[in-house]
Amino acid sequence: QVQLVESGGGSVQPGGSLRLSCLASGFTFSDRLMRWYRQAPGTEREMVAEITYNGVATYYRDDMKDRFTISRDNAKKTVYLQMNRLKTQDTAVYYCSARVSGTSYWGQGTQVTVSS
Repeated sequence: QVQLVESGGGSVQPGGSLRLSCLASGFTFSDRLMRWYRQAPGTEREMVAEITYNGVATYYRDDMKDRFTISRDNAKKTVYLQMNRLKTQDTAVYYCSARVSGTSYWGQGTQVTVSS
């Protein structure tokens, strides 16, 4: 079955960096566009970034494109989110997502807390 397992979250001070990872299994990872989302308490889940199946094209929310970088390693079936110059408003649970056979799948999420 499809599984997505995020890791790499933690607590950092403003201006710090984190690298999130998402290990995929149960589907042909190299065929799929992958996305990162986040959800802060009391807010709706929002898309952060996406990357095409071959890593050639990426998309970011406007307020993240200069600070976040999405990448993937198809051999390792892993998608990454490098987050730099983190702000307190980046605090959220971060999820990776894939759409397989018409169904969207999500991992369990990884908590990112940015606080001084």
